[in-house]
Amino acid sequence: MFQKKRYFLSIFFCLLFLILCSLPGILPEHAAGDALNTSVSFDLPRTLSEPRVPSAVIDPSVQPSLTLYAKSAVLMDAESGRILYEKNGYEILPMASTTKIMTCILALENGDLNDYAEVSSYASGMPKVHLGARSGEFFRLEDLLYSLMLESHNDSAVIIAEHIAGSTGEFADMMNRKARKIGCDNTFFITPNGLDAVSTSTDGQTHIHSTTAADLARIMSYCITSSPKKEEFLTITRTASHSFTGFQKSGEDYVSDGRTFTCNNHNAFLSMMEGALSGKTGFTANAGYCYVGSLRQEDRTFVVALLACGWPNNKSYKWSDTKKLMSYGLENYATHTLQEALLSSSDLPPVPVCDGAGDIWNAALSETPYIKRDEAFVNKKILLKQGEHFQVQYEYEKTLTAPVRNGQKIGEIRYYLDDTLYYKESIHVPDSIDAITLPYCIRQSIRHFLLYTST
Repeated sequence: MFQKKRYFLSIFFCLLFLILCSLPGILPEHAAGDALNTSVSFDLPRTLSEPRVPSAVIDPSVQPSLTLYAKSAVLMDAESGRILYEKNGYEILPMASTTKIMTCILALENGDLNDYAEVSSYASGMPKVHLGARSGEFFRLEDLLYSLMLESHNDSAVIIAEHIAGSTGEFADMMNRKARKIGCDNTFFITPNGLDAVSTSTDGQTHIHSTTAADLARIMSYCITSSPKKEEFLTITRTASHSFTGFQKSGEDYVSDGRTFTCNNHNAFLSMMEGALSGKTGFTANAGYCYVGSLRQEDRTFVVALLACGWPNNKSYKWSDTKKLMSYGLENYATHTLQEALLSSSDLPPVPVCDGAGDIWNAALSETPYIKRDEAFVNKKILLKQGEHFQVQYEYEKTLTAPVRNGQKIGEIRYYLDDTLYYKESIHVPDSIDAITLPYCIRQSIRHFLLYTST
């Protein structure tokens, strides 16, 4: 009698379970569309970072009031691209020979330093400051880059551009593409040497050869920190003096034509402050005196960009402004990384998974999310002022409904600096969980029936 009763009880429980599985609303209630929103912030030394999103900009309302000669000025953290100080930093202005840092880095990245470049009649006609290259003469590309960056020779810039791209127009297109690629959206190049120029595009728009202090600082930051040719760029721009000769072609060979040249570095800032790293001066009638320079002390690298920093006889204004901005950066900013304040998976509450195929008596499971992280980026250096901190916000699904798949994105963590998004990373499910379905219920019922009747 007992065996018979147990048999019927088993059948009853199996049928009951099948009915429950097939009825909507019987399994645990959930709100799969709800999201969990939480905001937290950390004071230093805990910190944070970015993902290839626009660089954070210092709030102008909290800047000190620095007296500068330049109409437009920027102090930038070269490693992160963050602007630490700006005065009219987004105003579009001519940039004169500071243009040549882009000419130099493109030649380094796209040319062979041992190539011989021929001088065209157009290049030989460039106004001063010029090398005095003659039409039909040849120069090694490396020597031309020293001429370009130490003496700022305008003819050398054209020789380089024509050698790399075939024409100055094609080279200007290369310059503009590179500018956009590194995030300079308010820069327009027309010439490789920075001489004042105007062009009209096919759509009838008129452009001047121009940039902003923010873009110019970003180009220099690229040249000294990110370019695959950054070491070559620094070697050229830090050299005090360089001598070379011109060449003529003899059959398949190049032989010296007997003309020798010596170029001396006119970047006086290199001897003005400890850690002065690189730079380029510029002047035209429209641009005034311009300068872009960099400085590195310990693990901090700063870039200063100045546009319209006086006209004759105010040649020293750019040095005064550069030293003032660099000193401000050195006195107020220290190096941190985002690693110091990252959230970890253990900081995130587990996410219930409803209707999940787990223990037959426990249909509501839970998952501990994992974070997909750019490890190289979160260890990237960023300069922060004392008292600055990052705000952290995370948002993800409060509950999930099976099926859930391994790696499924369920939310993201966002890090803000001065209310500007600086870095974000996604939150994912670590394991797959199947849904409770009718076939699953049948399999489980049979398994439990067999287990029950065998005891």
